[in-house]
Amino acid sequence: MGTAAALLQARLGLTDDELLQILDESPLTVIGGELDHKPELAILLALTEEHDPATLRAWLRTSGPHGPPVDLLLARDFGAFEDALADLAERGWVISARRSPGPRPER
Repeated sequence: MGTAAALLQARLGLTDDELLQILDESPLTVIGGELDHKPELAILLALTEEHDPATLRAWLRTSGPHGPPVDLLLARDFGAFEDALADLAERGWVISARRSPGPRPER
């Protein structure tokens, strides 16, 4: 696997299928390391470089203000992922509970 792709996968704790979907590439292209035409790879590496990999791996799958960040990556919504990373840097790791559709209990 290409070194940059392997680094991103390890840093974020992505599965092989998730990495392929995020990069929108075939397994052969990723394994061969022929990803120079993918600016999002270098951008994602730069955006995540300052963050602790263990925190990133846990944060990526936790629902926050923007939903689970992994969903943003899988949708290739890199702008929203960048916003979520900015929130992580600014406010720390914020976990949002899912609200049930029912009425709220009285206190």
